[in-house]
Amino acid sequence: MSDLTLPPADLDRAIGFALPDRHARGRIVRLGPVLDAILSAHAYPAPIETLLAEALTLTALLGSTLKDAGGQLTLQAQTQGGVVSLMVCDYKGGELRGYVQFDGERLAALGKKPSLDALFDRGHLAVTFDQETTGERYQGIVPLDGGTLGEAAQSYFLQSEQIPSLVTLGSRRDGDGRLIAGGLFLQYLPEGEDGRERLHAREDKGEWLHVEALAATMGEDELADPSISLETLLWRLFNEEREVRTLVGVDLRRGCRCDPDYIRSVIAKFAAEDRAEMADEHGLIQVDCAFCARKFPVALAEVE
Repeated sequence: MSDLTLPPADLDRAIGFALPDRHARGRIVRLGPVLDAILSAHAYPAPIETLLAEALTLTALLGSTLKDAGGQLTLQAQTQGGVVSLMVCDYKGGELRGYVQFDGERLAALGKKPSLDALFDRGHLAVTFDQETTGERYQGIVPLDGGTLGEAAQSYFLQSEQIPSLVTLGSRRDGDGRLIAGGLFLQYLPEGEDGRERLHAREDKGEWLHVEALAATMGEDELADPSISLETLLWRLFNEEREVRTLVGVDLRRGCRCDPDYIRSVIAKFAAEDRAEMADEHGLIQVDCAFCARKFPVALAEVE
């Protein structure tokens, strides 16, 4: 088959949707080149790359729900004794970034496909929403229970917001070995989202059970297949529904907000004697960005 006949890849995009008759809403996302850009800055082993790819997908799913254009969503998974000690991802204005801290020797002993529990060993997941317009911050923390990050996210929404949710994450490598990841996020809403009775509190959960059953048929391989558009995936799931509303899509890209001027301004806030201790024998303060793995040498004279 000629390359000219292949469908265009649908990557690095998130779209929202709503099922008015079922009182449900959701997001669907797929990442490709964004993952390449983030992962290429690190030499992570395959299990860590897969973990971070799915965490970034979850971050895109949750972050793209922000109505505040300047708002930020931060996802942090942490443990005291696990192989992975820290994983941080965040989303702001369509930009994604993330990194992982882990013990390489202990990771190698776990094999090619370690479980979430093996990686984190009773860790916890923190999800933080920062609203730029109002200055409000909301954070929820749940144990990293379950076999997948998706299950942990479902627990977060059930415990923190009492909203039944479904989260499916999947990843695969293409023919060139590059990771592609996709995710589906579905929620059952309060009526009209205006503070009235939450639907999950009712005895009749038929609407949610119906939508949940449909969404559960979406395979991880489909979510991570760039030849299938996100709109087509939604049609496959909900083609028998009377109405499916799709929202304006969000284009996703890698974005690290480390900036030399900002770094200098932060260093300048330290006392002169502290800055002198930070500097090396050449009068340079070396600042590392964990997200993009770049080093920013700042001359001590520049901040004095």
